[in-house]
Amino acid sequence: MKRGATAKVAAALLALGLALSGCSAMAAERPTVVVTTNILGDITRNLVGGEADVVVLMESNADPHSFGISAKQAAVIENADLVIHNGAGLEEGILNHVEAAAAEGVPNLAAMDAVEPLQFSHDDGDDAADPHFWTDPSRVGLAADAIAESIVEHVDGVDSTVVRSQAASYKAELDKLAVFMEESFAGIEPARRKLITNHHVFGYLAQRFGFEVIGAVIPSGTTLASPSSADLNDLTGKIHAAGVVAVFADSSQPERLAQVLAAEAGQDIAVVPLFTESLGTEGSGAHTYLEMMRSNTERITHALS
Repeated sequence: MKRGATAKVAAALLALGLALSGCSAMAAERPTVVVTTNILGDITRNLVGGEADVVVLMESNADPHSFGISAKQAAVIENADLVIHNGAGLEEGILNHVEAAAAEGVPNLAAMDAVEPLQFSHDDGDDAADPHFWTDPSRVGLAADAIAESIVEHVDGVDSTVVRSQAASYKAELDKLAVFMEESFAGIEPARRKLITNHHVFGYLAQRFGFEVIGAVIPSGTTLASPSSADLNDLTGKIHAAGVVAVFADSSQPERLAQVLAAEAGQDIAVVPLFTESLGTEGSGAHTYLEMMRSNTERITHALS
């Protein structure tokens, strides 16, 4: 190769190297939004679009009450531009990491702060805010607005117009979801709109769409509690009195307790798995929040109609 040609090649390679280095630097400088649960992670990704990287800590089919994180993930929280978490004590296993990052000045948003919380009674008799607001799409819309504004306020470099436009488009999808749920549930007779689940998770759905929560196998808002024999006997009596025909078990939790309860009731009760606190894997029918709620709506309607 001639010397002139060699020089040209070298110059081209140098330019390419500088360009790649610049791209790498730009990629490294992209802002990062860390989200605790996969439900909120999916919602946040729909709002952010390509304006920032979204890191979701909770894997598919995990339990938000008990999942933990690695030291590497904890470091990601500490270096985030914004941390979004559910609030109301949902993420019991990583709450200390979120609080530690906040103490160091990392901006954070508890999605629960944007919604009007319902109260439920713990098995110890104390009242607390119910963290499972996402079973009501209208409350998810309120949370989406708060998340979008928090991104605009705290994450440098994002285009506020893009984020707010994405939020408006996603809220339109939430409106369509609410209509779908209303129309689907309309086929269930009022006398059959009774829900029993593994633990208290459907309070917001019940209020929004006219259901009655008869009880839960685990009489608490967390899966970390355990039912007593008296709890199960009491719930069996409620099943008989209310004519319950189905027990809904979270897909990320073992169904054994729900099956035992159905057997103890001495009547034909279906145990129906739902995606209630975690998204499923791709192809599960619950890979996104919108998919999850449509799948749950169809299963509830089929079981109770």
